[in-house]
Amino acid sequence: MTFTTRPEIAGTFGVVTSTHWIASAVGMKLLEAGGSAADAAAAAGFVLNVVEPHLNGPLGDMPVLVWPAADDAPYVICGQGSAPQGATIAHYTAEGLSLIPGAGPLATVIPGAFDAWMLLLRAQGRLPLRAVLEPAIHYARAGHPLLASASGMIAGQAEFFARAWPSSAATWTPKGAVPAAGAVFANPVLADFWERLLREAETVQGREAQIEAARHAFYQGFVAEAIDAHIKSGPFDDGSGIARRGVLTAEDMAGWQAHEEPALGLESQGWDIFKPGAWTQGPVLLQAVQMLERQDLAASGPVSAERVHLIVEALKLAMADREAFYGDPAQTDVPLTTLLSPDYADARAAQIGAGASDDQRPGAIPGFEAQAAAFVDRTARFQAAQSAAAGGGEPTFAHLTPSNGTPSTDPEPHTGDTVHIDVIDRWGNMVSATPSGGWLQSNPVVPGLGVPLNSRAQMFWLEEGLPTSLAPGRRPRTTLSPSMARRPDGTRLAFGTPGGDQQDQWQLIFLTRLIHDAMGLQEAIDGPLFHSLHLQSSFYPRGTRPGEMMIEPAFPEATLRGLADRGHRVTLAAPWSIGRLTAAARRPDGLMTAAATPRLMQAYAIGR
Repeated sequence: MTFTTRPEIAGTFGVVTSTHWIASAVGMKLLEAGGSAADAAAAAGFVLNVVEPHLNGPLGDMPVLVWPAADDAPYVICGQGSAPQGATIAHYTAEGLSLIPGAGPLATVIPGAFDAWMLLLRAQGRLPLRAVLEPAIHYARAGHPLLASASGMIAGQAEFFARAWPSSAATWTPKGAVPAAGAVFANPVLADFWERLLREAETVQGREAQIEAARHAFYQGFVAEAIDAHIKSGPFDDGSGIARRGVLTAEDMAGWQAHEEPALGLESQGWDIFKPGAWTQGPVLLQAVQMLERQDLAASGPVSAERVHLIVEALKLAMADREAFYGDPAQTDVPLTTLLSPDYADARAAQIGAGASDDQRPGAIPGFEAQAAAFVDRTARFQAAQSAAAGGGEPTFAHLTPSNGTPSTDPEPHTGDTVHIDVIDRWGNMVSATPSGGWLQSNPVVPGLGVPLNSRAQMFWLEEGLPTSLAPGRRPRTTLSPSMARRPDGTRLAFGTPGGDQQDQWQLIFLTRLIHDAMGLQEAIDGPLFHSLHLQSSFYPRGTRPGEMMIEPAFPEATLRGLADRGHRVTLAAPWSIGRLTAAARRPDGLMTAAATPRLMQAYAIGR
């Protein structure tokens, strides 16, 4: 069975994929101007801040995988900001909280995405900072056609903005009304913010010196000062009807920097697969790949009940390990060596049975028994929790989360999401980035900046002794998870998707189709998708749905019946509604290809 609905983009000059066509076009423009993959990715990323403000913003967070052409493996830039110094469990519980809200100032960590872009540009860029930022400034000042999903998000929050967050009302409903889908929408305050950043950067000479000056202006200058003043002007309603003060300060901003670290790597079936570390959910993909290596995937077709069952059950086990063991390795002991070992994969694969499991089953790792037990206890307490608060958590696509057993057929998200970018330049350098946070619904707009703070702190727990317990200086275990791989023939691949807890689920399906079914990029993306809802959500209110999964109706009826017979609680999604995968590849002979999902009609691949 083949799935292809449109061809891959091909070229030898460069390829760009992103979750918005304008960003992809801007990325290609910079490649044509002599820029590198870093320049194109950063320019596309800043444009995505403008054209998809409900999915990401300049005060959000981001991991980046970077693969220089001359290197044998990629490395990671960590743009995940840490918790402020005032973010203690004692302080939050004194505020009457047992969970960190999905919105508002107490959900905020230090913004990290901007510094990650600057590190990328400093190390791998070629063009001046102005060339990278000017396209975003143009679309912020002159405007762009507003996406229907963005208009819908603003409509859903407009009353709350007018009542509780007036700075957001002024930004997102500038004429006192919700901007219509397709209307030209501008954010001149954001354009002014970036123009001032450039002016301060250009007080010095030289590309790298200007990047350093921009970093200083952001983290020790006027941007940090604006954020500090904004937080102190609170309290702000966090969507619960209660106004609370944030704890992020200018001192927190000045004391943090993005950094580089090695990527995690794994060999499977002759493929090399690379992910960021356990401060993301990236190792989930590596764990699941190893478990599936020990199953007979070749005996099952890509849309068979057996294939779907095996993938879902492997993901349940890997996601249980994510919740029990993953966290910031700089502050907690993460047993990654064990989690990624062949012996552990053997033991976990043996736990995959013929029927669907309804249990949460973290692995048995000596010395980590208390963490595993704490996770199992949490899932029981937060089973089937639903959110009615502003902000609503990230990006699991509200239309992909059943409510009271009834799925929505609305193809547009109502909680927000994330964006993704893949770029390969003419020299063979590759970038894969997943920016997120700072969604328009996450926090009130910071006066003078035109954009809100992030809400990534909601991924912490207000319980002591966990790898994801709230603590000053600790990174939240984010869902953001770009990927890279190398085929046995040497072809290098960058890929990823938005989608919160679904990111590594959809990427695993995509990767198994490449490895085990010899599909092309577009065919693997276009094939029908699914995901498990069994895991504990990373987002407020942290619910779980034991044994449940969601699947697109393009799967054969026999597959749907077979999954139900195995004990899966199957919910049908709307057609063509799951996943926003994009991918780009470069063969050893220099030919590049790229593909983007047709789902939601926003993602785009371009090449020349």
